[in-house]
Amino acid sequence: MKWSKSEPHCCVVLASFFILTMPLVAQDTPVGPVGTEVATQDTPAAATNSDALRKAAQNPVASLISVPIQNNDNTGINPGYRTQNVLNIQPVIPLKLSDNWNLIIRWITPIIYQPLPAFSPAPQVGVSGLGDMQPTFLLSPGKPHKLIWGAGPIIQIPTATSQYTGQGKLAVGPNVVALTMPGHFVLGVLVNNIWSIAGSGSRTDVNQMLLQYFINYNMKKGWFLTSQPIITANWNASSGSVWTVPFGGGVGRIMKLGFQPVNISVQAYGNAAYPSQSSTWGVRASFALLFPKLSKEQQKMMLEQKLKQMNEAPPPPKK
Repeated sequence: MKWSKSEPHCCVVLASFFILTMPLVAQDTPVGPVGTEVATQDTPAAATNSDALRKAAQNPVASLISVPIQNNDNTGINPGYRTQNVLNIQPVIPLKLSDNWNLIIRWITPIIYQPLPAFSPAPQVGVSGLGDMQPTFLLSPGKPHKLIWGAGPIIQIPTATSQYTGQGKLAVGPNVVALTMPGHFVLGVLVNNIWSIAGSGSRTDVNQMLLQYFINYNMKKGWFLTSQPIITANWNASSGSVWTVPFGGGVGRIMKLGFQPVNISVQAYGNAAYPSQSSTWGVRASFALLFPKLSKEQQKMMLEQKLKQMNEAPPPPKK
């Protein structure tokens, strides 16, 4: 599907406005009956600003079900100083294999708007569609240690709906993450490399690396500072076009919308190194639903809170 130049920007502006204003509508004062306050230790269903939930949300191999939705605007693509948009839907499901081992499954589904090269005064158009899906599987120790780690395969499946939104190759490779959590910090690195093993013979072979280090500093009331640049290397590219190296960071907050814990962040990055005619800088906005494990007692108390809130709600006005 082809879009005009202005259409993806409208979606990006609306999404960015929604994410940026969400922390402003969250309350730091009670919004209902006792026990339903936002982010207090008195909330039975695991207060969303507790260190345990915050650090679990920032840990790629935590036993925490989550549904992150991440919007990436990659700007400065020439000719025409265009913007690529990548919306990643990436649910995370932890499975307990035994008392000693967990398997963390993350399935990344990208929806992409890719601007097509066009010199002015030609119409500035692009292609929108599904990208190549990337499921990852991380085997991680089930018991906590000072150094937390996970390792397993990453697979790239050629599911793209256009030649401009995917690479047309089935690719596999190793994926490793390691992190530690000293004090208010969460420090770690994730790295993988994939090689193509099948796919269209007319498409370029895949041999590329992704390295993401992450530095989070947790503050009061669920706020945190973060830097999570994604460094990539295309080993098959010509000299001078191998590396993309961004620098930057942003701010986020873990809080509750009603009874639902969420993780919201906005980050901006400038590329110190990048291939010719590719993006020079970008903005990443993320919204994640968090589903922490609750004990039976916590589940009972949450249900009681919801029923109490419903009973205390004012009746609808008479017509």
